[in-house]
Amino acid sequence: MNNYIYVDNSSTTKLNPFVLNKMIPYLKDCYGNASTPYELGKVSKKAIEIARKNIASCLNVSPEEIIFTGSGTEADNLALLGMARANKEKGRHIITSKFEHLAVYNTCKQLEKEGFDVTYVDVNENGIVNVEMLKKAIREDTILISIMMVNNEIGTIQPIDEIAKIARDNDIIFHTDAVQGAPHIKIDASKYGALSISAHKFNGPKGVGALYLKKGTSIENITFGGHQENGLRPATENVAGIVGMSEALIITNKNLCEYNGKERKLRDYLLSKLKDIDGFSINGTMKERINSNLNFYIDGINAEDLKLYLEMNGICVSSGSACNSNVEDISHVLKAIGKESSAIRISLSKDNTIYEMDTIAYYIHKSLKMLNK
Repeated sequence: MNNYIYVDNSSTTKLNPFVLNKMIPYLKDCYGNASTPYELGKVSKKAIEIARKNIASCLNVSPEEIIFTGSGTEADNLALLGMARANKEKGRHIITSKFEHLAVYNTCKQLEKEGFDVTYVDVNENGIVNVEMLKKAIREDTILISIMMVNNEIGTIQPIDEIAKIARDNDIIFHTDAVQGAPHIKIDASKYGALSISAHKFNGPKGVGALYLKKGTSIENITFGGHQENGLRPATENVAGIVGMSEALIITNKNLCEYNGKERKLRDYLLSKLKDIDGFSINGTMKERINSNLNFYIDGINAEDLKLYLEMNGICVSSGSACNSNVEDISHVLKAIGKESSAIRISLSKDNTIYEMDTIAYYIHKSLKMLNK
């Protein structure tokens, strides 16, 4: 499995070897259940609380405001379902955008079934949420606004600090899905009411996420069981995963500028090799965008055919969100920005190389000769 070029890092990232080494003791010798009273359990409990403090420090919040979950999707579900249900006596109106990750988008659809009224705010052709429309959508019964930090398909960075202030000024809870933001942006979560992250997006393990929940925010649990995570996530804790997420986030935060610089250099180099292709066009603005993302289409070329051709030549790309990969349709994200064709998403990491960018460009150019026939 070494003869491939991996440029689908928005889908998942390679586990950092240092992170893996930190996890191994909790997969082997320190395997105790953190809820048990004896020493083996206490070792696990201590590891969780150290990780909680580390993640809280990275996000500039208090440790008691961090809730561990099984994924970013679960964190989003807990935030939206839990806060909406807990605050329904104050109102039943929620605001989100038309191009949120499905973890938020489909949760809002579920809340509509429960009697909540959801406004899906437009985004412009550059892939940025329409803030003025959001302001006008606010009502007396609006209890929650959820806008993603970075779009998972086109990589555009949303004006969430501005939106969070609007929410605060109107006494509305603000949540942001920061799953795609955490690997690329220094986050100060204290500005928000709630925020979701997922470890496998920043070289941590799969199967673990976290929800920041501002102290004093009303929320209900959405799963039922024991007392773990103050009853909000009742399940035996994934100690190794939690430790791994903590270590991965520390490393990412420490090296954020370096990683961003490498990714931007690679992306801009690849773009220079592709931008003169007839019919080549970028989806979303290049100005407000994470450095790793390149999302594009080529007129007259089916993106799925191009993706398949690249895959046959050992290049791993996507045509959108991994969570939507089995749906044969234009994604709701592209529809939201007014596009009527599928796209290719290339998402880079610090580990990619200029040689790989040359190889990708070579096979894209080569594929066009074949596909155009």
